[in-house]
Amino acid sequence: MQAKQHIQNAAGQPLVSVIIPTFNRAWCLMEAIDSVLAQTYQNYEVIVVDDGSTDNTNELLSQCQDISVIKQSNQGVSSARNRGVTSSKGELIAFLDSDDLWLPEKLAAQVAFFRAHQDATICQTQEVWIRNNRQIFPKSKHKKESGFFFERSLELCLVSPSAVMMKNRMFDDVGLFDESLPACEDYDLWLRTGLRMPIYLIDKALVIKRGGHTDQLSSNPALDRYRIRSLQKLLEGGNLSLAQKKAVINVLRRKCRIVAAGCGKRGKLAEMEYYLDLSQKFSDTANQGALGKFLSHPV
Repeated sequence: MQAKQHIQNAAGQPLVSVIIPTFNRAWCLMEAIDSVLAQTYQNYEVIVVDDGSTDNTNELLSQCQDISVIKQSNQGVSSARNRGVTSSKGELIAFLDSDDLWLPEKLAAQVAFFRAHQDATICQTQEVWIRNNRQIFPKSKHKKESGFFFERSLELCLVSPSAVMMKNRMFDDVGLFDESLPACEDYDLWLRTGLRMPIYLIDKALVIKRGGHTDQLSSNPALDRYRIRSLQKLLEGGNLSLAQKKAVINVLRRKCRIVAAGCGKRGKLAEMEYYLDLSQKFSDTANQGALGKFLSHPV
């Protein structure tokens, strides 16, 4: 990414670029936008990236003022978020999924955090989880941490796109979302981020995370396939310490066995054999010489 000239208002407050990717979410999109417009922190721009919606999203957005709308053919949430990032003007970036909501103090709390912690690059807040209109409470495995927690985040995603704020320059260090991943693109980015820098936590619930609807990517039963691909990329990148490499291999092998079992139940024997073979090749770090073939040819 090219360096950008960041904008501050007369009070010296940094501009926050709020990026909302959406695809056929007319039923909830305006609630998400309204939760941004209700923020107590007011120096922001809103960029909605319509990823090829075929419902009445376009009609709704045409009625919005002071919002930038980018339209593209359906290319997936990674592409939509990346388009928002590369079009942004803010020193700070905040993502909001179109089915989630922010509480009014969300942006103010994170901007204040960055003012108080000049060396920080990314932070997130806690969330309230709502599923099918009822509050649920995360299990202990979902407990968020602050700082370096790379190894623990290998098993499942511990960072929420709707809860993060980061400095725009972070993407120069870790890259953008991987557009080849139809799901787990956030898991992939947060692992790359967590390798390089601490991810801080503001221990206050400032996001309402809504779930239970059928179009959620997180409901995809094939998610571990994409996590395996992301873990392979980490190993291929060669930026891991020996302890981190062992941790990645252990999680990758376990996920390979889980996916292989699922393939076997569905009669997909070729895929089953691939994942069993891949798991065996990663049996210990002494087998590293045999990894190239498998890192280059994921199913």
